[in-house]
Amino acid sequence: MGEKLEKQIPAAGWLRRYRRADLPGDLSAGLIVAVMLIPQGMAYAMLAGLPPVVGLYAATVPLAVYALFGSSRHLAVGPVALVSLLTLTGVSTLAEPGSGEFIALAALLALMVGVLQLGLGLLRAGFVVNFLSHAVISGFTSAAAVVIGLSQLGHLLGVELESTSSVFALLWDAARQISEVNPLTLAIGLSSIAALAVSRRVAPRFPAPLLVVVLGTLAVYVFGLHERGVGVVGDVPRGMPGLALPAFGLDSAASLLTIALTISFVGFMESIAVAKSIANREKYRVDANRELTGLGLANVAGSVFAAYPVTGGFSRTAVNYQAGARTPLASIVTAGLVLLTLLFFTPLFYYLPNAVLAAIVMVAVYGLVDYAEPARLFRVKKADGWTLLTTFAATLLIGIEQGILIGVGFSLALFIWRSAYPHTTEVGYLPGEDVFRNVNRYPEAERFPRTLIVRVDASLYFANTAFWESWLNDAVLDRPDLRYLVLDFSAVNDVDAVALERLEELMLSLRERGVEIHIAGMKGPVRDIVEKAGWTKEFGANISHLSIQHALEAVGVWRKASP
Repeated sequence: MGEKLEKQIPAAGWLRRYRRADLPGDLSAGLIVAVMLIPQGMAYAMLAGLPPVVGLYAATVPLAVYALFGSSRHLAVGPVALVSLLTLTGVSTLAEPGSGEFIALAALLALMVGVLQLGLGLLRAGFVVNFLSHAVISGFTSAAAVVIGLSQLGHLLGVELESTSSVFALLWDAARQISEVNPLTLAIGLSSIAALAVSRRVAPRFPAPLLVVVLGTLAVYVFGLHERGVGVVGDVPRGMPGLALPAFGLDSAASLLTIALTISFVGFMESIAVAKSIANREKYRVDANRELTGLGLANVAGSVFAAYPVTGGFSRTAVNYQAGARTPLASIVTAGLVLLTLLFFTPLFYYLPNAVLAAIVMVAVYGLVDYAEPARLFRVKKADGWTLLTTFAATLLIGIEQGILIGVGFSLALFIWRSAYPHTTEVGYLPGEDVFRNVNRYPEAERFPRTLIVRVDASLYFANTAFWESWLNDAVLDRPDLRYLVLDFSAVNDVDAVALERLEELMLSLRERGVEIHIAGMKGPVRDIVEKAGWTKEFGANISHLSIQHALEAVGVWRKASP
């Protein structure tokens, strides 16, 4: 009974086995992450086009729900920069950022993301995220980080910039208004960036975001800087909002579906990557489907408290782990402290400068830009490098939604192109090693008289039939004395009906031209298919050789050529 309950609610397991020795680490980590999360949550909500308090809503209930249902002991769930930008991108097409309608649609988006992730988790369909390749995610994340950083330029300069998905249009608008920059706002923003950057390098665990929030707020309050044009957060409502399901409209849901899918996949990829990294260090297992379920329930629960989509964050999870967290209780402690802040301390944020929140966002996303990865991918495999650059350029120049879709489309197109032109080569025998290898890589490999041995390194299906059929025909034409064609099928894992029919036609055609085809190393699943197609009756033992050697022995050339 206990094991069954633990599979449904992982918290039942870690609570039952909880050790008193883990409590100090969990309390310490919970406090440190809360200190980091409160200003970050407000900053990310502002990035999403929402009132700062919504970031605090998203940092309470979702954290506690994930702690109960997620499989990672250390993942720190809450608002993150990338999801915040995606929320702004998707919802701003339907409503004005900051408006009541915008807030309601953001909560609806959280509900949709939660339902999608929960559904994928319950169906054990976590594998679908594999269609987002590492190159696509890296290019998208780096470009999104640039977009996120520049989106805060208006708050940093103290000017109102046009809302646009074009980076160049944003920079041009900022350049046109350079004479209207508020020097006090800019000074607060730049000094905050400097303090955060230095702290990040010198003392990574120091709660620098809280320090700049306190100092910035005091500076505005003491010197009355809000009366001299410095933008501030203003009134932050106390307490949690009332429990209510987001208003659901079919038209709104249809319009938000693409961005909901994007957030579901990208958010999960970000979470599972950092969760697995720490789980590997601590020698425990993170279940992808359970993670989807936990994140889905967190987003569904958050949506009824007016939150927007959340996921696991890289930096906060790292801090949570380094601060000594041992179990998900640390996240529950964090959620409790954020809730206390909402209940009693929100008036303290009235004089908080928007420039400070912008600085927090800018410094946080700087680490998302991966400068080394493009060079590494181009060195290892150019196709992946081009996938990264295509995704990066599309995201930066066209838009967030379009960028990731173009990246996925480009990577799938490359995959289809590669599968349509499978690696096919002639192989020869290396007597000293007793193996068969590509004659282009091993020119010394022995060939056999009047015999051609060909290895196909891919499954055969309708899209690549034309290629390998043409390749074999050309190879046969180049060898007018050819009598035997041996096909090494050891790397063929599957074959479809179209490829089977074309291969049969080729075998019959070559037989009429005096060339006898033998197939070696055919795997069981492929053999089952060809037997159903009646090949055993048509071609007999020619298609069932266990190895190339057996095929060569059958045609009588192996003993002559082998030492």
